[in-house]
Amino acid sequence: MLNYSVDAEGIATVEFDYPGKSQNILNAKSMGAYAEAMRKALADPAVKGIVVASAKQDFIAGGDLAELAGATDAAAFHAAINDWHKLMRGIELGGKPVAAALNGTTLGGGMEVALACHHRVAADNPKARFGFPEVTLGLLPGAGGTQRLPRLTGMQAAAPLLMEGKRIKTAEALKIGMIHAVVKVGAERTAARQWVMDAVASGAKPLQPWDAKGFKIPGGGPNTPGGMQMLMAANAMLREKTYDNYPAPKHILSCVYEGLSTNLDTGLAIEARYFTNLVMSPVSKNMIRSLFFGMQDANKLASRPAGVPTQKYTKIGMLGAGMMGAGIAMSTATAGIDIVLLDTSVAAAEKGKDYARKQWGKQIARGRMTAEAMEALLARIHPTAAYADLAGCELVIEAVFEKREIKAAVTKQAEAVIGADAIFASNTSTLPITGLAEASVRPANFIGLHFFSPAEKMPLVEIIVGKATSDATLARSMDYVRVIGKTPIVVNDSRGFYTSRVFGTYVSEGMALLEEGVPPALIDKAGLIAGMPVGPLALADEVSIELVHKIAQQTRADLGKAYVERAADRVAAKMVAELGRLGRKSGAGFYDYPADGPKHLWSGLAAQFPVKVGADSPCVPGIPLRGQVTAMISLDEIVERLILVQSVETVRCLDEKVLRAAIDADVGAILGWGYPPFRGGPIGWLHTLSAAQAVAALDRLAAKYGPRFAVPQSLRDMAKEGKSFYA
Repeated sequence: MLNYSVDAEGIATVEFDYPGKSQNILNAKSMGAYAEAMRKALADPAVKGIVVASAKQDFIAGGDLAELAGATDAAAFHAAINDWHKLMRGIELGGKPVAAALNGTTLGGGMEVALACHHRVAADNPKARFGFPEVTLGLLPGAGGTQRLPRLTGMQAAAPLLMEGKRIKTAEALKIGMIHAVVKVGAERTAARQWVMDAVASGAKPLQPWDAKGFKIPGGGPNTPGGMQMLMAANAMLREKTYDNYPAPKHILSCVYEGLSTNLDTGLAIEARYFTNLVMSPVSKNMIRSLFFGMQDANKLASRPAGVPTQKYTKIGMLGAGMMGAGIAMSTATAGIDIVLLDTSVAAAEKGKDYARKQWGKQIARGRMTAEAMEALLARIHPTAAYADLAGCELVIEAVFEKREIKAAVTKQAEAVIGADAIFASNTSTLPITGLAEASVRPANFIGLHFFSPAEKMPLVEIIVGKATSDATLARSMDYVRVIGKTPIVVNDSRGFYTSRVFGTYVSEGMALLEEGVPPALIDKAGLIAGMPVGPLALADEVSIELVHKIAQQTRADLGKAYVERAADRVAAKMVAELGRLGRKSGAGFYDYPADGPKHLWSGLAAQFPVKVGADSPCVPGIPLRGQVTAMISLDEIVERLILVQSVETVRCLDEKVLRAAIDADVGAILGWGYPPFRGGPIGWLHTLSAAQAVAALDRLAAKYGPRFAVPQSLRDMAKEGKSFYA
C-alpha cells in the first residue's frame, strides 16, 4: 500500500503505491496504512520532517467508490470519518513539517491528503488536474475538503471546485493558492524535501494558515457582507438548476456556511455528518452505480465479443452531410481518421464540412483550439457526391432521410464499392435494422449505429444488432465507437430500439396530459421538477412534432390492425396536419419562437386543448387556468407519470431481450436523453423505490390512465419474491 523510508537527514518519505492498480485510491486499507506510517513518523524522534509522494504516474485519484457505494452502516462510517479527521489534524499539529510532492493528477480524497500537508509542490505536468469531483457522483469532499479549501483560497475560488466538480490545471491551482510551488516534472520530490529541510532548519513550528493566530478567510467569511452575498446567490442558482433533486451541492453549501462560521475542528465535525448522510443516500449510490461503474464498463467495452481482433480504422464513409452526418464526421476526424462525406451533390457535402468549420470556429473563438489544428481536422473531411470515393473505407455509416427506399438505395450503391469485409451501419433512430439489412448483400456486416444530436457533442452511441449481424461486426463497430470517444450500449433489434422507444414515452405522456386538459405550463414545469433537462412539450418541439407524427404514421402502416393509437398520435396529427405547427425548426410548435425574444407557449394552445384539469398542489403557483376545470391533479402525480412511464417501458425492453442488461438501460437513458442521474436511470429508479412500491404505483396509474402503465409480470414476480434489479 505504502513505501516508508527515512534518509540520513531524518526526512521520512511516505509513498503511496497501491498494488494491482494503475492509480492510487483511498479506502480502508490504504487509509489505514497511511495512518500507521504517519503516526510512526510523527512519533519517531529521529524523523525531522515528512514528504508524502506517489510511486504512480499520478498522486491519488480519489476515494474507492466501490467501498463508498457498499457502505450501509451509518454509525460505523461516521466514526471512521471522524478518525480520519483526527489523523489529519494530528499531522497538521504534530510539530513536524510535512510536504506533499504532487507528480500528477490529484483529485478528491487525494487532494484532501495534500491539503492536510503544510506545503504542496506540483510538477509542471500538462496532463495533471486538481479538484474535487465528488459532487458529480452525489457526494461531497468528506475528508476536510469543504473546510480547508475555502479557508485556503477563499469561498469564491473554492465554489466551482466544490459545487461543480471543476478540475483545474496546475497553473490555476497555483494561482488560487491550492498549491505553493510548481517545478519541472521529476523535480517535485526534491523541491518538497528541500522545503522540509528549510522548515526544519528554521526551527519554527509548522502551522497551517487556519491554525495561525489572527487567521482570516481570504475574501471574507460567510458572515461578512461579501460572503453572505456570495452564499445567497449560490443558493438561488442551486435551487433554480436542481429543484432540490441533488442533495450534494446543497450539503456542500451548508458545510461551507456552517463550517466556516466556526473553527476548523467544529467545521470538520459538521462536514462528517453531511458526508455520512450523502454516502448512505440512494442518490449517491444511484449515481456511483450508473455514472461511474456502468459507464466505466461501457467505455471498456466489457460486453465486446471475445476473440475478435481489434479493428484499426483509417478511412470512414459518411452518407448524408446534414447536421447528423456532419457531426459524425467531426467526431471521426477528431479521432484522427479520414472521412468521406458524401451527399447528393458536392455543394451539399461542402455544407456539411462548413458545419464542422463553424463549430470548430467557435472553439477557436473561446481559445480552446488553434486555427492550425482546425485546418488539420478539416483536411480529414473529404466532401464528395461520388460513391466511388468510398473505396477503401472500413466502415460506411448512412444518415439519410428516414425512408426505407432511400436507405436501401444508398446501401446498395455503397456496397458496390466498399470491400467485402467492410461494415455498413445505419444511423436510423426507429427503423428495425433487420428490415434495413434486407437491402444488403452482406447482412452479417450490417449493423445499427444510432448517434444522438448533436453528434459531435452527445456522448452515447446505441449499437443495434440485427438478426444476421455477426459478433465480429459488433466487436469491430464497438472499436469504432471507442476510438471516437463515445460510450456504447448494445441492444437487440426492435422497433424504436431502446432509446427512441423509451424516450418517446416521456414526450408521449406530456402530450397525453395536454389532451386530458392539464395546463401546458404545468406539464413542462413538472418535467423540470422531475429532473428532466427539458419539459416534454418543449422537447417535442426540439425533436420536431413532425417527426413524432411521421413515426406514428410509419408504425401504423407497418403494424396495421395490431397498431394501438395513442393520445400523442392524435395531438401530433392535430399540431402538424391541421395546424401546420411542426416544432422549433418551423418556428412554431407548442411554443412560439420570436426572433426578438425568448420562446413562449403558443397562446392558441388553450383553444386547441382546453384546460380541464386544475393543479392540486401548493408547489405550482402562477399556472393559469382557462376554460372549465372539471378535475384536479397533483404535481406529484404528473411527475410520477412522466418518470414511471419510462421505467415500465424499459422493463418491457428487458423482458423482450431488446436490452441485454439493466445497467445498459440506465447508462443509455442518462447519456442519451438526459434522464435524471439522481434517480439512477429508469431501472435504477425502480430499484430505489423497491419492486413492491413500484408495482403498487403502477397498478394505481394503470387503473386511472390505461395499459401503458400495466405492470409487466417479471416486475410483479420480482416484488413477490422480494428481489431487486441490483445488489
